[in-house]
Amino acid sequence: MEEPDTDPGAAVSHVSRVPPQAPEAPSAGGAPDAAGAVGAPNAAGAPGAAGAAGASGKAGTRALGAVMHTAFFLLLGASVARFLLRHPGSPGTPWIIALSIALALLYVLGPALGAAPTARRLLWLGLVVAVWVVLVVLAPSFAWCAVPLFFTALRTLPPRAAIVLVALLTVFVVAAQLKLSREFDPNLLLAPPAIAALATAVFVHMERQAASQRALIDDLIRTRRELAATERREGTLAERQRLSMEIHDTLAQHLSSQQMLLQAADRTWDSDPATARAHVRTATGIAARGLAEARRLVHDLAPPELEGGGGLADALRALDAGPDIEVRFHLEGAAAPLPDRVQSALLRIAQGALANVREHAHARTAALTLSFLGDQVVLDVADDGEGFTEPGPGARAAAGDRGHGLPAMRARVRQLGGTLTLESTPGEGTVLSAAIPLEPPA
Repeated sequence: MEEPDTDPGAAVSHVSRVPPQAPEAPSAGGAPDAAGAVGAPNAAGAPGAAGAAGASGKAGTRALGAVMHTAFFLLLGASVARFLLRHPGSPGTPWIIALSIALALLYVLGPALGAAPTARRLLWLGLVVAVWVVLVVLAPSFAWCAVPLFFTALRTLPPRAAIVLVALLTVFVVAAQLKLSREFDPNLLLAPPAIAALATAVFVHMERQAASQRALIDDLIRTRRELAATERREGTLAERQRLSMEIHDTLAQHLSSQQMLLQAADRTWDSDPATARAHVRTATGIAARGLAEARRLVHDLAPPELEGGGGLADALRALDAGPDIEVRFHLEGAAAPLPDRVQSALLRIAQGALANVREHAHARTAALTLSFLGDQVVLDVADDGEGFTEPGPGARAAAGDRGHGLPAMRARVRQLGGTLTLESTPGEGTVLSAAIPLEPPA
């Protein structure tokens, strides 16, 4: 049996180190390791901040585990050395050395079993505590090793069971310190339970905080997944709308023109073969342009009229509205370079407007005016057709499914931050105006 220690405060000074160790977060399985909640990225990609938090949490857990393991072996080695120095040649020395080696080997096996309260882990913890209790009975100074065992119990067992085990370990610590002391000291009776209670409270609080953090990170990941899915759906719908506008303003208009020309050729084939053949040749040219539009639509949706390098003005000047309508083009202001999106949108709007003139206005002439006004570019399309009365909001909503013409134009202009206005009077024609703001030059 080990004789009393001349320094009864030594063990208490060591037990007072408990609070700094309390925040240790367990690893997998029941551990307040926030990293576990975000370690695996989802299909859309895990949030970068969550992944960084996970890596940081795992690194912190490993560091704390290394500190606790190092502290245990230092305390165990110090207890063995103290016993050998105080009791040289004692008959119990072989038992003390054998039990110390057994305790060290058992403790080394702990990390390989994980932190989850499995049957093997619980059996391992029971063996470690049992060997430690025997050592404390034979040599009270081994009570110093209780501090790492506190946290091993807290990491392995459910909170209530861990608290019971910590209380039992604390009783052994108090008994050992009183046995080592030559006289009664209240600190030896009260300090270890108080510090053990403080360490347990801090550990349980940190575990609850970590669980709350994991729940918040899970909510964040779930919210980002839902947001990504919503953005994908919105992007798909926007792309469908854009494709429908492109098809309406190009392929559909070309097919409509061909149909009108071929119908006109059919009506005049017997009476005026030359005119009929002219209509067919014109329809063939429109078909060729439509084929080029279709190929370009498949590749990158850029209007082929803008490929020649002449710019928007040349593309607008080359437009026509059919064999019976004269199209005039006017350029006002100093032409300035326009973004590709703006050029494409204005060209499509002009094509759609001329298609409406051809199909609905019964006009003889149409005028395209492209105006550069410094901070904006304006396209006006005017015709001398029949005109119409603007329908009210209810009538416009009821007729919203009739086609993509005006809605498509409004959508194009709105995407570029511009405005589209339409003025028409029965018998006096129609004027459509699209104004798109331009960024000031750098």
